[in-house]
Amino acid sequence: MSTPPGFENWAQARRADWFAEAAREWRDNQPMTPPRPNGVGAAVLDDAPLPEEPPGLYEPPGELIHVANGCAPQAHTNDKLSLVSAADLLGMEFEEIRYIVPGYVVPGATILAGRPKLGKSWLALEWALAVATGGACLGGVQCEQGDVLYMALEDNLRRLQSRVDRIHPAGAPGPDNLQFATECPRASEGGLKFIRQWIDAHPAARLIIVDILTIFRDVRNGRDTPYEADYAAVKCLQSLAMEYSVAIVIVHHTRKGGGDTEAFDKVSGTLGLSGAADTTLVLDRDGNGCTLYGRGRDIPEIETAVQFSKDTCKWSVLGLASEVRRTDERTQILDVLKDADEPMSPTDIADALGVPRNNIKQLLFKMAKVGEVTKSRQRGRYIHPDRSDLDNSDDPHNRDNQITEDDE
Repeated sequence: MSTPPGFENWAQARRADWFAEAAREWRDNQPMTPPRPNGVGAAVLDDAPLPEEPPGLYEPPGELIHVANGCAPQAHTNDKLSLVSAADLLGMEFEEIRYIVPGYVVPGATILAGRPKLGKSWLALEWALAVATGGACLGGVQCEQGDVLYMALEDNLRRLQSRVDRIHPAGAPGPDNLQFATECPRASEGGLKFIRQWIDAHPAARLIIVDILTIFRDVRNGRDTPYEADYAAVKCLQSLAMEYSVAIVIVHHTRKGGGDTEAFDKVSGTLGLSGAADTTLVLDRDGNGCTLYGRGRDIPEIETAVQFSKDTCKWSVLGLASEVRRTDERTQILDVLKDADEPMSPTDIADALGVPRNNIKQLLFKMAKVGEVTKSRQRGRYIHPDRSDLDNSDDPHNRDNQITEDDE
């Protein structure tokens, strides 16, 4: 198929058509104006003379920028752009970022992604109650009080009542400043307007939760690429959040069968979603337990080991995932060595635990340096500190007892 005349490729042609349609939509929504004479779209009524065209009446308002499905084109002119020098920028003073959920959620758009039924909606509801009451979540993370809107688009009021009743303290009245909606139009069909009106009516608004993105976002129009559609779906919410300095948490799914893929690559969809969001949080579970990963523009990178209680239906932080997991591995190594009948090599231990040999090898070296395990007289083998009966390692001049990484 040949390229349309006047364009270098089909992508350029499609984008030109995209902007043209945005311009038409913008003009269709403007107040009625006299018909434009002598041009494309000119109207002629009974050959009557047409009024003179006011100067500049039909000039487009600068460059039209088509932001998204559901985001109207905006006027943008070069003469309104402001520039800041590096010297002035460095001299500016800004307020410190006010965390909505300290360490995890800041003003802006936050994607909270996880597998179905893993507990991400429980986590979002826990955050909502903590912010509404000025209480704590995640086992002790204290939140500043503010108004909260929870758009539970996959739930009904009966289910929400059951969930709130299980998380909220027994006998305590529910907070009036936490409001729920189980229905909402899609973004461009009134969803964004609904959120804006709610924020305007609640000066103390701090947190809005959209659960779940798939129901709220616009249906892809067929002209946008998957990346553009995903970026647009989050960008409209992100712009609204930044305008009002509130947090909008967008609950979303991760892909099935992610395997050993990096946590952030498991978010269902294209990179346009995380590209438009200020923060991406991924709740994931593997053989070692559940981990909450986080990466964003205004937060340090997060890799926190978390645990869900079926009794309280709340999440709690166990600590840094690396430290928690390392402690678990060290315990497993010590258990294997304590039950051993002879000194064991890294390969023996790795086979017994079903984990990679290199991981065990590096960890054994660290454990030996701090005395958690004992080097055997047999080169490259280890014993439990309480199992000296398996080996005689008291001779400090025995080279086999000297800990060197090369021996590993």
